[in-house]
Amino acid sequence: MQIVESILSLRGQIKTWRGEHQTIAFVPTMGNLHDGHISLVKKAQTLADKVVVSIFVNPLQFDDKQDLVNYPRTLQTDIKKLMQAGCNLLFTPNAEVMYPQGMDFHTFIHVPGMDDKLCGLERPGHFDGVATVVTKLFNMVQADVAVFGEKDYQQLLLIRKLVSDLNLPVKIVGASTVREQNGLAMSSRNQHLTDELKQQAATLYLTLSQLKQQLESGQQDYPALLKQAEIKLTAAGFSLDYIDIRRADDLQTAVPAVDKKLRLLAAGRLANVRLIDNIACNLA
Repeated sequence: MQIVESILSLRGQIKTWRGEHQTIAFVPTMGNLHDGHISLVKKAQTLADKVVVSIFVNPLQFDDKQDLVNYPRTLQTDIKKLMQAGCNLLFTPNAEVMYPQGMDFHTFIHVPGMDDKLCGLERPGHFDGVATVVTKLFNMVQADVAVFGEKDYQQLLLIRKLVSDLNLPVKIVGASTVREQNGLAMSSRNQHLTDELKQQAATLYLTLSQLKQQLESGQQDYPALLKQAEIKLTAAGFSLDYIDIRRADDLQTAVPAVDKKLRLLAAGRLANVRLIDNIACNLA
């Protein structure tokens, strides 16, 4: 596996592969890799000849400065995992490479329709930071396809809209959420949870699954169902940001008996660790 830090070195290898008529898949990450990330790499390997992974902790997408400071950086461990997974190239730029003019004077990308709901409301500026860094990485790597996890479903929709609106020549592929044995969605934040808290955290997925079963059984009183779910999560120790029933395609509020393709989403803090999860629900 090659490891490069500069855009020049990255583009040199991409140019060589293009000259050999190789296709390229891209998996952007912020490091601290777990099995969920590795599943994205494995997915990417089925879609192209070469796989590029980036590791960059993007300051622009942190609305909480302390969260940025505390974000775990485990590059050497990440390198070993990527080598074992068969990654072809790892791109590890620093902030000076990504934002040579400094972040205060940098062009931002804003994708409308995502910052006014769900995680967009809870984390002001977060999605502008995501859209900006992803656009830059797409321009640097110039991949044929990029793979993102469905755990960050709102982010996935944002990136799909970004690519469509700006006519970027990259196909976006979503990959299924990888879970712990108890159902908890794998996340870099899980390491901040004790074993006991991890068991409590599994209530997030369990509650979403129960909500899905209720909807599939024909229940249509969405406010009542969501109130029941809120009570369960609060009882499990969550300080809830939201739990909601949304249209899967655009995350607008779902209308009972009208919208059939749904996404059930939740986010909240457990012992000050912010966790998110979502599942699909198709009533058609």
